[in-house]
Amino acid sequence: MSGFDDNPFADPFAEPSIQQATRGSAQNGLEEYDPFSAKPTTTNTAPAGGTANPPTYVQPNVGGTGASTGGQPAVVTPTPTNQPPAYTPSAQQQVSSAEFQRRQEELEKKAEELARKEEQLRNASTPGARQDNWPPLPSACPVGPCFYQDINVDIPLEFQKIVRMLYYLWMFHALMLLLNILGGLGVFIAFDNGTTFGLAILYFFIFTPFSYICWFRPVYKAFRSDSSFNFMVFFFIFSCQLVVSIISAIGIPSMGSCGVLTGLTVVNRAGLTAKLLGAALLLLAAGFVALAIADAVALGKVHRIYRSTGASFAKAQAEFSQGVMRNEHVQNVAANAASAAVRTQLNQNTPGAPRF
Repeated sequence: MSGFDDNPFADPFAEPSIQQATRGSAQNGLEEYDPFSAKPTTTNTAPAGGTANPPTYVQPNVGGTGASTGGQPAVVTPTPTNQPPAYTPSAQQQVSSAEFQRRQEELEKKAEELARKEEQLRNASTPGARQDNWPPLPSACPVGPCFYQDINVDIPLEFQKIVRMLYYLWMFHALMLLLNILGGLGVFIAFDNGTTFGLAILYFFIFTPFSYICWFRPVYKAFRSDSSFNFMVFFFIFSCQLVVSIISAIGIPSMGSCGVLTGLTVVNRAGLTAKLLGAALLLLAAGFVALAIADAVALGKVHRIYRSTGASFAKAQAEFSQGVMRNEHVQNVAANAASAAVRTQLNQNTPGAPRF
C-alpha cells in the first residue's frame, strides 16, 4: 500500500529542482505563486557618515542570453537622476514684467495728475480760489501775475498739443525779438547806425506783451471754451503777426529788423568785422524766416481744427452779441437809456408838465 502514497501525476523524469519548486508552490498556495514575476534583490550599503549608494538590482537571466555571461544574473546599477533645474524666467517674461511695471507706474502718475486736476477744478469753481499765475514773477517784484494759465487743467486733452505749440511759438517770437536787439547793437557799434538798434528795443517791449495778449490769450480761451468769437480774434491778429514776421525776415534796412537784406548789406561791406557781423545777421535772418514759416503752419493747423468743430462766423456773431448783452456796464447803460426814454414819454403825455 506504500505505492498509493506517491503522486500518480508526478513525472518520474522531472528534475529535483522543479519538484522542489512545485512543492513550495503547493505549500504556499497556487493563488500566491506567479512563475512569470522576478522579484529583484536590492542591495544598499551606506558608508558610515556618508550618503547611501544607489540600490543595485539583480536581473535574472531569461533564456540564457543577455548582457550576463555564463548564465549568471545581470547586475544593473541605475544612474542617479539629476535634480530639476532651477526656474529662470525667460527673456520674454522679463520684458513682460518690466512692461507691466512701467505701465503700472504710468497709471499711478496719471491717477495723481487726475487727482491734482480735480482739486484745481474744485478750487477754480470756488470764487476767489483761482489765483493768477502768469507771468511767473518773483514774490519780491511789486507787480504780480495778471493771468491764470494751466494748459493741463483748462484745455481739453485733444487740444493740449496745439496750445502748447502756440505757447512755444510765442516764446520763439520773444527770443527772436531779443536777438534782434543784439543784432541792432552790433550794427550800431560797427557802423554807428542806431536806427535799427532803437527800433529793435521798441519792438521787443511792444510786440512781446501785445502778442501774448492779442493772439495767444484769444486762442487759449477759444480752445478752453470752444469760443468762435475768440477764434475770429485770433485769426485776424495772427494774420497780422504773420505779415510782421515776413517783413522781419526780409529785413529792410533801417526798419528795425535784422533780416536777409540787412545781413547782405553788411556782408558786402569791406573789412573782416563787417564779414563776421554780416554772417551773424544772416543767421538771425534765417531764424526770422523759420519763424515766419512756423507762423504759417500754426495758422493752418488752427484753421483746420476750427473748421472741424463746426464753428462759423454766424456763431461768432451770436457769441459776441450774447457777451455784450451779458456785460454789466452794457446792461447798466441800456437800463439807464430805457428808463430815460420812459420818463420822457411820460412827461410828454402828462398835461401841464414842464418840457425841456
